[in-house]
Amino acid sequence: MMDDTIMMETDRPDTPEPGVSERYRIPKWPFVLAAVFMVIGIAIAIAWPIKVAYYTLSPGPLYDTSDFVHVIGEDEVIDGEMFFLTVSLREANLFEYIAAQINPKIGVAPRQNIRPTGISPEDLRRENLARMQQSKTDAQFVALTKLGYEPTYIGTGALVIETVPDSAADGVLLANDIIIDIDGNHVAFRSDVIDTLADKEIGDRVALTIERIIDESEDVAVIEVEIVLGVHVDDPSRPMVGVLLDNNNPIIEFPVEVDMDSQNIGGPSAGMMFTLEIMNQLTEEDLTGGLRMAGTGTISHDGTVGAIGGVTQKVHAAIDAGAVVVFIPAGNYDDAVAAAGDKIIVVRVETIDDALDYLDYE
Repeated sequence: MMDDTIMMETDRPDTPEPGVSERYRIPKWPFVLAAVFMVIGIAIAIAWPIKVAYYTLSPGPLYDTSDFVHVIGEDEVIDGEMFFLTVSLREANLFEYIAAQINPKIGVAPRQNIRPTGISPEDLRRENLARMQQSKTDAQFVALTKLGYEPTYIGTGALVIETVPDSAADGVLLANDIIIDIDGNHVAFRSDVIDTLADKEIGDRVALTIERIIDESEDVAVIEVEIVLGVHVDDPSRPMVGVLLDNNNPIIEFPVEVDMDSQNIGGPSAGMMFTLEIMNQLTEEDLTGGLRMAGTGTISHDGTVGAIGGVTQKVHAAIDAGAVVVFIPAGNYDDAVAAAGDKIIVVRVETIDDALDYLDYE
């Protein structure tokens, strides 16, 4: 029996030859796996820098409005917190674009909607800083007016920074033109251009009165031009002139000195929260009621709160920061409610009065 058993074992195909131990046989699969990972790594390294024609929108940081706004001579005693919300923009590569499709907190937008072709990053940055500057000035004007002051805020037109190539304005308007009238409606601020065109349709003709420097002596001529409105890059259903605008040296006299440092942040969407912060610092009662609240929305000098971009991401940022209330422009309300679920109270704001009503301001 012993001899038979030995014969059977040595006849197995997987039995090592005499003198060869299985302990020292090196398997091949780790090398194959390493090769696969190496190929994948090289492919990712090559493809990662390649950008697609989209930007990703992610929840940005929250900023405490009291860090940006200080009413000179007022000692702030506030128990609650007010934050304004931001969105982080990033030009996406293929992997980031794919990841955004499965992450509900991240959105995507065509590159053309963020920075139209032919517009330099410097021009876009200048316009965004101009929008922030007007937002701060409008916030001061609205806040002080609501508190019974009589501030002076006189606009002198909308200054053309640059025109968008192949847009309605291209070749008709020039950099440094000042728009002072559209279809008989006086233009005092850059926001008046947007408001005046709000009811227009694609293909409509609009007459603009502009001031233009005509020679090296810097003589200014007042001329009229006509533009046929084209398709807006953000929304194909809306019309667009195709200009980047700034305010043209408004005349400002405020009876209360307010120091506002926007810390190189661009865009107009902090306007509503700046307004509330100024009022809070000038009011004996704490408007926050001790709550941690956040918000977003533009502010016009008549108190209207305008819609903003990236509302879904901003609502998620407010939730992640532990805010219990978020103020949202009426134009973004439905999207904000969908993003919020039951995790935060969403307050619909059409004018600054809606926010003040919620805060029980009298």
